[in-house]
Amino acid sequence: MSILNVEHLSHGFGDRTIFTNVSFRLLKGEHIGLVGANGEGKSTFMNVITGRLMPDEGKVEWAKNVRVGYLDQHTVLEKGMSVKDVLSSAFDFLYEMENQMNEICDKMGDASEAELESYLDELGTIQELLDQHDFYMIDAKVEEVARALGIMEVGLDTDVTNLSGGQRTKILLGKLLLEKPDILLLDEPTNYLDANHIEWLKRYLQEYENAFILISHDIPFLNSVINIIYHMDNAELTRYVGDYDKFQEVYAMKKAQLEAAYNRQQKEIADLKDFVARNKARVSTRNMAMSRQKKLDKMELIELAQEKPKPEFHFQEARTSGRYVFIAKSLIIGYDEALSKPLDISMERGQKIVLTGANGIGKTTLLKSILGLICPLNGGVELGDYLEIGYFEQEMDSSITTTCIEEIWNEFPSLSQYEVRSALAKCGLTTKHIESKVKVLSGGEQAKVRLCKLINKPTNVLLLDEPTNHLDTDAKSELRRALTAYKGSILMVCHEPEFYNDLATDIWDCSQWSTRIIK
Repeated sequence: MSILNVEHLSHGFGDRTIFTNVSFRLLKGEHIGLVGANGEGKSTFMNVITGRLMPDEGKVEWAKNVRVGYLDQHTVLEKGMSVKDVLSSAFDFLYEMENQMNEICDKMGDASEAELESYLDELGTIQELLDQHDFYMIDAKVEEVARALGIMEVGLDTDVTNLSGGQRTKILLGKLLLEKPDILLLDEPTNYLDANHIEWLKRYLQEYENAFILISHDIPFLNSVINIIYHMDNAELTRYVGDYDKFQEVYAMKKAQLEAAYNRQQKEIADLKDFVARNKARVSTRNMAMSRQKKLDKMELIELAQEKPKPEFHFQEARTSGRYVFIAKSLIIGYDEALSKPLDISMERGQKIVLTGANGIGKTTLLKSILGLICPLNGGVELGDYLEIGYFEQEMDSSITTTCIEEIWNEFPSLSQYEVRSALAKCGLTTKHIESKVKVLSGGEQAKVRLCKLINKPTNVLLLDEPTNHLDTDAKSELRRALTAYKGSILMVCHEPEFYNDLATDIWDCSQWSTRIIK
């Protein structure tokens, strides 16, 4: 049974084509991975099929009465809403039914016998629907999902705008799971999630009976939950049966076959052109030359897709720092309340330390306390000598209105426009991306702009907060290589063991000193 039919879909922004003549069919029970490089249009495709964006051409048809749940990487939560408000909003349609029921009850006092009978029938139907959806157990359901995703420790009455990126993602995910839609659309759901909750989500999706479409650059996670791959590349969408590894195998084979056919055709074209040039002037061979010219004119040319620019990250290195990067004594981090026990920790030159542990226990807060961006509740941090620090924040400021060129130019005003463009191109951004405003780029493209700033500043210490979020597989692989080659010191928050295992000299489990126990 087809849940979604997409036919001849085309969409673009200005003169930039995102996808052309795309067709897509989603069947009941299919677990689809939507993959492709940063900026290929995966999130745009999701926004088109959910009606948030109107396509330039084509049509999108959902089956009747299908309830769609969408986890969007760019969702903004409203100030003033509590965690419980957001989770409970999953049941808004049931609260509306309850209001209808109350309105009917108000009308029954003045109703005629015939109206009363009609009202009673309507009440029975609504009551049956409320019972079916466990309306009178909403609070228990909210608490159950909040506990499973580690949200209870945050506090159900907490304002959602005061939460970390990982906590907000978990709350939106919890709301989606409570809605129990007929189809899940998940855009980078593992971004900001810690290892325990990625594992929980993996089990949930493995057992999920309905269909879902998943965008993710976390390949081990993707492989464990999907059975169909749709690859978005060069404005086209292609279907592959199997997991990501199988897709890569088939894709590489198809690419090699296409290249071989292209090379054969190019040789044939060269031979035909040579024959025509040598024989068209002679009367005895003119007809043969004309025949070959007709063959050339009718030939359907094979075209190779334009190769995507692959990112190259080379961190500029400053002079060697002193022996100690920082020494913390009796350090207690937090905002209104303590997030840690008193910490006596230090970092020496050359160490590459990864901070692990659940969301909300204070990993980002520790980075900001070391940098002096927030004041500790007790104790202090002494920074070492000759430090040149580079800091990669978890999220980009959503109020930025500059273009990519302006963003880099503001940071490095002495560079020429050619040098700025070259720096951005080396990070894997095309001319059209470079000239666009930063806020219209995908999450992965925005991350590359921020990395461009970081790699072009001479440093000897890097503090990185979830640097792999949103990055495609090529960019992740290149970043891992560049960080391994980097001779300076690194303190990094990361939830992907396959990224940091060969890179880290030390792994600090922050749950050992956190005052928050989040399961």
